[in-house]
Amino acid sequence: MPVTVLLVDDEPLVRAGLRAVLDAQPDIEVVGEAADGAAVIPLVRQLRPDVVAMDVRMPLLDGIEATKAVLKSIDEPPKILVVTTFENDEYVYRALRAGADGFLLKRARPSEIVHAVRLVAEGETLLFPTAVRSLAAEYGSSGARARLERAALTEREEAVLRLMARGLTNAEIAAEIFVGTETVKSHVSAVLSKLGARDRTQAVIAAYESGFVVPT
Repeated sequence: MPVTVLLVDDEPLVRAGLRAVLDAQPDIEVVGEAADGAAVIPLVRQLRPDVVAMDVRMPLLDGIEATKAVLKSIDEPPKILVVTTFENDEYVYRALRAGADGFLLKRARPSEIVHAVRLVAEGETLLFPTAVRSLAAEYGSSGARARLERAALTEREEAVLRLMARGLTNAEIAAEIFVGTETVKSHVSAVLSKLGARDRTQAVIAAYESGFVVPT
């Protein structure tokens, strides 16, 4: 079955460009479009897309509030990929903290757009570690350090979280620490559970905000 995608952007040319790139792939299908976040909930309920590629800045309902609405209102919500012009944008960070699964730059190459959709659909994090690190430093909230301390991660779980913060996939983490992919998935699940994080993105944000992952 192809990965189904809903495009949400107030610029028709952006939607047309994304559709052209994604529909050219045999394993991806664009099933709908919307010009504002206010239309997302009914379309998600009707079309049940796997991924929503959503502009972070829109006139009526922006990508942050639309992300919150989807996660609150939809059982088994789709993955949300925020599409943005600038990576160092408070809106992007707020969307990630609200539960978006990753972000994609509008200037990305076609191959990067396709890779982003596939990666997010598979449940992997799509992060730009340098950008997220700077966003966390500028816009991060307090309290993350205490949250991480309360989590009481094991040494191996800490190692996995550091690798997640570098943007590595499960397969890449497995190769790095010389274990199987299923073992990595178990460690990732434990990290999310202990941190009370909805997904990898929120766990990584906690790692940066707490200072657990230190810029190099």
